Amino acid sequence: MRHSKLVRMSFPIARKVLALAGRARRNWLDRHRTPANFWAHMLGIPLALAGVALLFVLEWYWGTGLIVLGYFLQWIGHRIEGNDVGELIPFKKLLGLPVVAIAPQQEPRA
Repeated sequence: MRHSKLVRMSFPIARKVLALAGRARRNWLDRHRTPANFWAHMLGIPLALAGVALLFVLEWYWGTGLIVLGYFLQWIGHRIEGNDVGELIPFKKLLGLPVVAIAPQQEPRA
């Protein structure tokens, strides 16, 4: 029996997790297609995560400052791209507001 078939048979939940991860990755890439948005996230996400870690080891304002700066960079990236910030989409849907998940000028990947 081939190894890949054994893995599929032995770990069906792993196949589902990998499929979910693949869909999430494609969705993320579709929402971050302009270079400015992509790189704003490549800088903003680590800054925000570092800010969360710093909340536990330094004065609160250092961690808070990095979190705000990280999210601000990501917000600017989404303004450039022309779509909504992902964390706000569920709240906008809940309030019945219009949502722009993928910028209209960007064609979804096939």
